[in-house]
Amino acid sequence: MRKYIIVKIIILLTISALVQVRGISQTSQSNDVVLSNEMKMNTVNKVSQMLNDNYIFQDKASEMGTLIVNNFESGKYSDLNDPAKFALQLTEDLQSVSKDKHIRVRFSPDQIKMMKQSEGQDENSDQTYLEEMKFDNFGFRKVERISGNIGYIDFRQFGSGDQIKDKVASVMAFVENCDALIFDMRNNGGGDPTGIQVITSYLFGEEPVHLNDLYYRPKDTTEEFWTLKNIEGKRKPEVPVYVLTSSYTFSGAEEFSYNLQNLKRATIVGETTGGGAHPGGMNIIDDNFAIFIPTGRAINPITKTNWEGTGVKPDVEINSINALTKAHILALEKISADLTDENMKRKYTWMVESLTTTLNDVEIDAALLKKYEGEYGDRKIYLENGKLFYQRSERQKFELTPMSENTFMLSEIDYFRVRFESDGNGNITSVTGLYDDGNTDSSPKSN
Repeated sequence: MRKYIIVKIIILLTISALVQVRGISQTSQSNDVVLSNEMKMNTVNKVSQMLNDNYIFQDKASEMGTLIVNNFESGKYSDLNDPAKFALQLTEDLQSVSKDKHIRVRFSPDQIKMMKQSEGQDENSDQTYLEEMKFDNFGFRKVERISGNIGYIDFRQFGSGDQIKDKVASVMAFVENCDALIFDMRNNGGGDPTGIQVITSYLFGEEPVHLNDLYYRPKDTTEEFWTLKNIEGKRKPEVPVYVLTSSYTFSGAEEFSYNLQNLKRATIVGETTGGGAHPGGMNIIDDNFAIFIPTGRAINPITKTNWEGTGVKPDVEINSINALTKAHILALEKISADLTDENMKRKYTWMVESLTTTLNDVEIDAALLKKYEGEYGDRKIYLENGKLFYQRSERQKFELTPMSENTFMLSEIDYFRVRFESDGNGNITSVTGLYDDGNTDSSPKSN
């Protein structure tokens, strides 16, 4: 099975490789192994040969191999007797030539032992992989309907299409009546292209759509990926789609974003992604080391290229922390633009205003906040630790979030706001309750 991040043989190694790709240090197994000069030489020579035989670009493979061999002969690795640090240095040197973030040398004797034991035991490794995917809910972290009848899907890993298709069907069934969809790829490090194929098929009609090609150098073959003609459940070819990205978004998650962007099927919101478009697999070097070698490259049928080294550039650029809020706003505005019912349009405008407030911090002078404090009939306004709180009829208190100098919203009650009224001399005279259906009520200040 071909995957962007790693083969499925051992899920533990998958996790380790994903962690490395994002720059987190390796395990402490290196405490038990001290490298000899001969071990380092053998590792360097084996890596050089494996790259030359398998890496997607022959010229870069030769350059990388030459570099690490020269580095070894010049003594650059002489003092690197810690195998984890040696692996990291090799990775850094290889990436300095290739600029390929998928290439990783990994010191992992325990996991390599497990890989060797699983060789020729596809059924057992398939079952192990499936159990791990089940434990991780097949990559789905959160699926919910957010305000405005918008479906939100937080998805962390693309498993193989055959193994995730039932879960995908249930997820898409949950959001099938939503008026827009938001797919959160901000914490997705990639996975299997057939998983991308399954999920994407729900966003197009029955006529197959060409998504992506993967060319593999070792066998000089190209594999095409199209949307599936047969899926379980309802297709949503017209619903607006938004994809959230971050600098962490990588590999298969980038393909999902890149495919939809170039097919003009989704709006990408967030940050430029990591820039890894070369699928491949983990290869055993020896009992201590393994290397992920990209053997293929993505070829988009529209651009004729991919996102390697550049990442996927968002259509709407914003800090990834705020990407969901921004996409939510865009979805609400898109839906509202097609509405003819004025009451419904008012509700969508109301929701957009609330979300926009969370993106734009409004600061109000402490002296003015003090003026707002007081009793307004059965409504009370408290000032505590520099923040205003609203209470009515001795019920629960709610924090007031400023939308403007005199208008505040309550995050826990999304249909209600308050506006403070004043006379011409700056004295606060009353508070007006504002409702999302257009109604209002007023309470004069009594104390």
